[in-house]
This record gives sequence, structure tokens and C-alpha cells, in this order.
Amino acid sequence: MEEPHLLLDYADGIATLTMNRPDKLNAMSPESLDLFVDLLDRVRDEGKARVLVLTGKGRAFCSGADLASKDPKTGGRPKDVGSGLEKGHNVVSERLRYLPVPVVCAVNGGAAGGGCGYALAGDIVVAGRSAYFLQPFVNIGLVPDVGATWLLPRLIGKARATAMMMLGERIPAETAAEWGMIWQVVDDAALMDTAYAIARKLADGPTVAYSMMRQGIADALEMSLTQTLAMERRNQRLAGITADHHEGVAAFLEKRKPDFKGH
Repeated sequence: MEEPHLLLDYADGIATLTMNRPDKLNAMSPESLDLFVDLLDRVRDEGKARVLVLTGKGRAFCSGADLASKDPKTGGRPKDVGSGLEKGHNVVSERLRYLPVPVVCAVNGGAAGGGCGYALAGDIVVAGRSAYFLQPFVNIGLVPDVGATWLLPRLIGKARATAMMMLGERIPAETAAEWGMIWQVVDDAALMDTAYAIARKLADGPTVAYSMMRQGIADALEMSLTQTLAMERRNQRLAGITADHHEGVAAFLEKRKPDFKGH
């Protein structure tokens, strides 16, 4: 019996979502995408996780869409590739965007096409030294998707994003870090330990504040300064009434480590 295309595990407030098609470089079939959405909904709704770690099994993070699973023609006409985005990849991207917990991406090997978009959806992205990021769409006559056209220029600037998309060349992990595309590069053998150390710190932190922080950062990219100041005012009011805020202040005054409970 074939293993599920994605695996979800919980441990000590950390949810780990592993893309599990190593023989396909973790390419996403329609079935994979349906399961991806279902598992992200579980993380959101079950309330057991205070952070999500997203990674891939084997020698790749994710190679994007599984082209072999698609019929290029339907009824003699070219298939609407965009409809597949609307029903699959775009739904996953939205779920990741609005999760109420931080997302740590541990990028092992290639993150290509839609897989690049998923990797960069993390709040904190750590890559193994052998990892790379690739926008290969030009090589098959398509355009970037999974939010890359929106996200990459904001992360690395228009010139680099344009060249990355139009040339379709691999960007090594160390270059991605130099450009500000990701947070950190570590030796391959240290990747998961590093990702879990970050996840552990986040899982022990003020979850409500993290949730508002990750949404606020994304929203502020589209806001004026005045709008951002108003958003910060609203969020600060909500953060200020949490038990974690009161615990943080008490710990500061008592010169001890805070014991945040996530509410």
C-alpha cells in the first residue's frame, strides 16, 4: 500500500508536515494538494501546534507540480493549467498564509516551481548547503505561480526576481541567503536540528503575538505607513490583554525566563 503523499506528526507543540514522495522529488499531484490542504486545516483547527515545520523527504524539498500526472489535452483543446492552480496550489498558499502559528521551512535539496513558493512561504526559512531555489517555468513555456510573482520582487528586488524567472537558473542556498531570500544556510547534516531548535523557541513563545506578527508583516507590505500604524495599534491592544503579555512583564520584573502558554 502506498504511503500518504504527506505526513503530519505532532510533538511537544511542534507540528511537522513532511512532503512524502521522495521518488518523485516530492512533486505535487492533485491528490497531494488535496491532502496538503486537509492537513493544514488540521493544524489550524486542532489547536495542538504552536509552530509548523514544513520539509520534504529524501533529496528534494519539493519539485513543484507533478507534470506526469497531468493530461496536457482535454477534449482536443489545451488544458486550462490555471484551473489547477485555483483548485490546488493557490488554496495551499492561502492556507499557509493565514495559519495562526509560525511556519519554519527546512529546505533539503531542490525547491523548484511551486515548491519554491512553498519554501518561501515560511516565516523563517533554513536551507541545507546543497539546497537550491528554481523558477523553471520559462523552460516549459509557463509563467511563475504559487505567489512567486508577488513574493520574489519583495524579497530580493525586481532585477534579481526578473532574472531568476526569465533565465530559469538555479539559485544556490548560499546565494539565496546573501540576497535575503531566506534566513540561514547550514550544513545538510545540521538542517533538521537547526530547524527544530528554531521551532522549539517559537513553540515556547507567545503564540497569539506570533500570529498577529506574521499576518501584520504580510499585510504591511500592501499598506501605507498610516494604515500600518493603525494596524499595529489594533494588534497591540489585543496582544496586551493576553496572559502571555502579563507573564512576560512579570518575568521581566522578576528577572526570570517567561513561561508562555500560548494564550
